[in-house]
Amino acid sequence: MNKSDLKIAKENILPVKYSQIEAAAENLKNQAHITPIMTSRTVNELTNAEVFFKCENLQRTGSFKFRGAYNALCQLSAKQKQQGVITYSSGNHAQAIALAGKLLDIPTTIVMPRNAPEVKLAATRGYGAEIILYEPTETIREELAIQIAQEKDLVIIPPYDHSDIIAGQGTAAKELIEQVGGDLDLLLVCCGGGGLLSGSAIATKARLPNCQVIGVEPEQADDATKSFYSKTLHTVHNPDTIADGARTPSLGKLTFPLVLRYVDEMVTVSEDGILRTLHFLLSRLKIVVEPTGTLATAALLENIVTAPNKRVGVIISGGNLDIGDYLGTGKGFK
Repeated sequence: MNKSDLKIAKENILPVKYSQIEAAAENLKNQAHITPIMTSRTVNELTNAEVFFKCENLQRTGSFKFRGAYNALCQLSAKQKQQGVITYSSGNHAQAIALAGKLLDIPTTIVMPRNAPEVKLAATRGYGAEIILYEPTETIREELAIQIAQEKDLVIIPPYDHSDIIAGQGTAAKELIEQVGGDLDLLLVCCGGGGLLSGSAIATKARLPNCQVIGVEPEQADDATKSFYSKTLHTVHNPDTIADGARTPSLGKLTFPLVLRYVDEMVTVSEDGILRTLHFLLSRLKIVVEPTGTLATAALLENIVTAPNKRVGVIISGGNLDIGDYLGTGKGFK
């Protein structure tokens, strides 16, 4: 077998292909928002680049997560839809599954940490989901979800390590490329469990093979970065980062090989950098972004990634910010 045949064989065993992202885009028509692209002369001047922000903070439920959730739930069998689904999430996937379930008339149960942002808890309840709270220092959420799923005969839809979830998330990058027209030299994507990053990287490499894809994590939750460079899966339990959507313990069994195959580089940003970027996006671009949603932007504005004279895509992943946590608490907005 020659090198070309080996490459084809390797790609054929990967869990998600671009054709699945194309199919997900069809499933999401008239369901997910086509979120806008924002540009900023100030950002372009600061970075000496042409920057395009994909505003998934303006997606249904306030994050990109709706794409994967709806794509996964709409493909369940009639029996599975009747039985219902369960997932575990700090908030954005929880809201996405809850709304997708409401739209598709599927009962939803969500395992959420007691310290999840109140804005995310309230929204999830508002979409009609049953919430089961757990103490993150005492309980492993995946184990609790498996136990409940077995007791109630529910389908588990994990937040990132699921082929239909990954394919749905990849539609964000596909849409971005179609909206900006022409080529992108670089795409920056935040990383928690790797669903958005791996899906976006697959879509980007299919459409723009020469575009570099960089994943961005918090310094204090750098399991994916360590995994990427060591080629060995690393785990970080309950990382102490303000970016709650990136508190995932590790990349998944599906997302890890996809990140290794399609992503070019991983970088990290500091907690102070996350807060500075959050403040900048609110005060200068006039958009509400949650800490995790700032990661890709922070890599650019904090000069961790530089791209002079390049066309840069940046995915702002979510906007479910509990503003009360940042007013008069010393966390930010000084």
